[in-house]
Amino acid sequence: MKINNILEKKRTLSFEIFPPKKDSTNIESIYKTIDELSELKPDFISVTYGAMGSTTKRTLEIAKYIKNVKHVEALAHLTGINTAHDEVLKICNEFKTENIENIMSLRGDYPIGFSGTPIFKYAQELNEFIKKYYNDDFCLGGGCYPETHLECDNLFDDLNNLKKKQDSGASFFITQVFFDNNYFYRFVREARNIGITVPIIAGIMPITSVKQIRKMSTMCGANVPVSLISMLEKYRDDDLAMAEIGIAYATNQIIDLLANDVDGIHIYTMNKPENAKRIVDSIKNVLKDTKK
Repeated sequence: MKINNILEKKRTLSFEIFPPKKDSTNIESIYKTIDELSELKPDFISVTYGAMGSTTKRTLEIAKYIKNVKHVEALAHLTGINTAHDEVLKICNEFKTENIENIMSLRGDYPIGFSGTPIFKYAQELNEFIKKYYNDDFCLGGGCYPETHLECDNLFDDLNNLKKKQDSGASFFITQVFFDNNYFYRFVREARNIGITVPIIAGIMPITSVKQIRKMSTMCGANVPVSLISMLEKYRDDDLAMAEIGIAYATNQIIDLLANDVDGIHIYTMNKPENAKRIVDSIKNVLKDTKK
């Protein structure tokens, strides 16, 4: 089923995983992760697409397992920054053959040292290309940044670019990580004001180390509340305490978002299904009321 059709009926719960590195031969571990996440009855599981298409084949292989073995909807990422037009067609044909109906259509980040010309400079160009050849065969998702994309000067220019993604075919958006829900609420409010009408799913990551939170803050420009930093710093030498803090913080974020009628929750699992399970188990009664 297409994700936009699911979102018409309910608020979604979903997870994100990433394929093993290109030089890794151990793919069985990701299947175990999917098995554990599937038990939580998500509406879909997304599979990332490595930098410069480095995990293309594994993204497809893993998406096939999610869809055709576990019978959970798969959201396969596809980035256009360095993916040739004929390669996009080849990948989409493979998705279609395997009944994978959902694509996360992204430009992709510029890799360190990249000096070439992007094949698709913007996600909207990739959307338009896919729509030209496949019409409505796929449901396209897009990414968004509650605290503004790092390459954009201000929120309103960023939102205008987001509307172009919607107008070119994106049926829903999933946010990058954020740690202060107020940024998300402002972002959604302003998005609606300029005519963005598709669902906006909140992306949440349980932070379990100081290094991790610093990395995410740098990568996506997320502001980190002082209270969270202080807790993580105090217990930085206690891995178990760090995990408890990160999971508790993410859980509280999710409860607040659900209470404010968010369109969906997307948990960045970092391939750690135990963290997702602890969150879901602790708020089962909150999560069960997902009908719109």
